[in-house]
Amino acid sequence: MESEDVTTADGSRAGTQDAHRDRDANRDHDANRDHDAHRDHDAHRGHEAHRDRDGHRGRIVAAAARLLSEGGPDAVSTRAVSSAAGVQPPTIYRLFGDKQGLLDAVVAHGFTEYLSSKTAEEPTEDPVEDLRAGWDLHLGLGLANPALYSLMYGGHRPGVSSPASVAAFEMLARLIRRIAEAGRLAIPEERAAALVHAAGCGTTLTLIATPEDRRDPELSRTAREAAIAAITTDAPAAAEPGPVAAAVTLRAALPRTDALTASERGLLREWLDRIADPSGPHPHRAG
Repeated sequence: MESEDVTTADGSRAGTQDAHRDRDANRDHDANRDHDAHRDHDAHRGHEAHRDRDGHRGRIVAAAARLLSEGGPDAVSTRAVSSAAGVQPPTIYRLFGDKQGLLDAVVAHGFTEYLSSKTAEEPTEDPVEDLRAGWDLHLGLGLANPALYSLMYGGHRPGVSSPASVAAFEMLARLIRRIAEAGRLAIPEERAAALVHAAGCGTTLTLIATPEDRRDPELSRTAREAAIAAITTDAPAAAEPGPVAAAVTLRAALPRTDALTASERGLLREWLDRIADPSGPHPHRAG
């Protein structure tokens, strides 16, 4: 009889424990469901805020770009931009920090437009002709958008380059490499890219600063051909090219070979650089 009472008591306890456990499990499930619902709601709300923020940003940059085109950098005031974009001034400070941050965003927008127009051009089989076309496109961008171009290329802080400007220069460097791979580059790639970049930007800024009715229509062509003549040979490498042209051409092709180890490739690159630029800063060499 006592055994039955114990069994009954144990059974009752077990049933009670099971009931508590089921209730706790249901409560945890409900809590998790509520937590997931809140999390989904917060994520949706965050997504909406992110989308709204992006929408504000695009309108603000577009409005600032229009004001810049119409009145130059001085026209891009916080009050004018907020009015043109239909936002409150604090929104600009929240998204861009200050006026310089806004101008940096406008520069990035201008570079993006520039890069889009550059990549729209299909390359030809002649990289030198592609360089000519790129020069003319660059000049056209500057003359069509003088305020933006001046801010993009004439308003740099020393030692600071925007990611977009770096990307634009890398496009030029890839074009210079194509010229080198064709056996037509007469000087090291880095110097050739820097020379063309400096000549192109300088020519464009000079023409922008000159009243339109006083611009020399031949200045750009003359500067372009002088830069091309300074970095290229007149024709593809002959059967017996000189050592400089041969070194430059082989140097350009190094990244495409896997026959060498990394250290061997680095050593060969150093030797080719010495041949391509004998007057450059190199370690002491025996006579």
